[in-house]
Amino acid sequence: MSHLTQTDDLFFNRAGMDQERVQTIADDALNGADDGELYLEYSQSEAVVFDDGKLKSASFDTSQGFGLRAVAGEVTGYSHASELSEDAIKRAGATVKTVFSGNAGTFAAPPQGTNNRLYSDDNPLNLVDFETKVKLLADMDAYARSLNDSVIQVSASLTGSWQAVQVVRPGGVRAADIRPLVRLNVSVVTAKGDRMETGSFGTGGRVPYDQYLKPESWKKAVDEALRQALVNMESVPAPAGEMDVVLGSGWPGILLHEAIGHGLEGDFNRKKTSAFSGLMGERVAAPGVTVIDDGTLHDRRGSITIDDEGTPGQSTVLIEDGILKGYMQDRMNARLMGVSPTGNGRRESYAHAPLPRMTNTYMPAGERDPEEILRSVKKGLYAVNFGGGQVDITSGKFVFSCTEAYLVEDGKVGAPVKGATLIGNGPDVLTRVSMIGNDMKLDPGVGTCGKDGQGVPVGVGQPTIRIDGLTVGGTAA
Repeated sequence: MSHLTQTDDLFFNRAGMDQERVQTIADDALNGADDGELYLEYSQSEAVVFDDGKLKSASFDTSQGFGLRAVAGEVTGYSHASELSEDAIKRAGATVKTVFSGNAGTFAAPPQGTNNRLYSDDNPLNLVDFETKVKLLADMDAYARSLNDSVIQVSASLTGSWQAVQVVRPGGVRAADIRPLVRLNVSVVTAKGDRMETGSFGTGGRVPYDQYLKPESWKKAVDEALRQALVNMESVPAPAGEMDVVLGSGWPGILLHEAIGHGLEGDFNRKKTSAFSGLMGERVAAPGVTVIDDGTLHDRRGSITIDDEGTPGQSTVLIEDGILKGYMQDRMNARLMGVSPTGNGRRESYAHAPLPRMTNTYMPAGERDPEEILRSVKKGLYAVNFGGGQVDITSGKFVFSCTEAYLVEDGKVGAPVKGATLIGNGPDVLTRVSMIGNDMKLDPGVGTCGKDGQGVPVGVGQPTIRIDGLTVGGTAA
């Protein structure tokens, strides 16, 4: 069954709306605008949390609604409601028409359709019963405690959502998608004397729950969380100063996402507020550095069959061999910049207008062996996992905290360190990449990106890389 047929059942048959009348309302509301769409959404979500040996919380939510957007030049009118009815959409139409009153725009051509399916349309929330989900989390708790006597607390959670969307454009052009999303998380607290440390691990994607019910899968997650906690238990204060830094593969790509990715989004560059503005075709990174945003990877957390404007997900080369090649675009910014949309128009829900956002952003593999990269460092830091960070889009300056990092001396990985932060400038850090590993890996599927108050699921990835002369903030006296 096609996604249009499935979503027609949700938005018209069950909601009691007539498809032809809704199309007429949308046509009238957007007559004279340069672009826009009616966005329909139905979603279900759940979260089950097991903490300190007992079920702590369980929640389930169903939401539905629409967002009607009209674009005239650089101005956007947006109206939304949780009521799916023809009357509510009519009222929204009267609101957004005030934005382009007197405008005689030529409506932008619609995106081309796609028959691609990047993930299952099964609802993961219905495929596994509640008791099985609770048992999974209880088994994770018991397993973690059985591994090591130092474990004093375990928290495990399972979350999932199922989202159906339909984009209605003037003239009867429609696109639809059905998006599953699940995530499994576990954190472990260990204690030794007066010292306590935490380790955590999460995994997920646009897949059903069943693969996480397999013991080999959830035990691996618990093992990794405990390993991190025990590593942190042995950590020493991090040194400070400028030094060579090796970033591990996979999740450390979050630095690439935050420090560089946001600066390559179309809106910041159209407004010339990005550190990358006006640099198209110029060298912005060391030779060998390529950065890609790819929404077409199967089952990945950041993937989208279509974006939230109806444009099919795409793979976009942002930087190629150090040269800036492109930006991530939604429809409005692409039109104003005279380029094509890249399938990056995304929104958190029907209550938000779309913005240019990343999907799965990664650096492809190079040719160097990761061990060779580490051996090349005389004195530096090996950063394997990251926590939170901050970045200023205009200047490109960033600060990231390391949750797992090690000293490197004479090419050998030494003691783990605690309290290390990486401080730098996004465009500058790309020019300092001197070695790129052959071990590119995507993150385990846990990323959520925030922008303008909206959160969307994303993915990151990279191989092991060496960055020369990066500032490290530390806690060592």
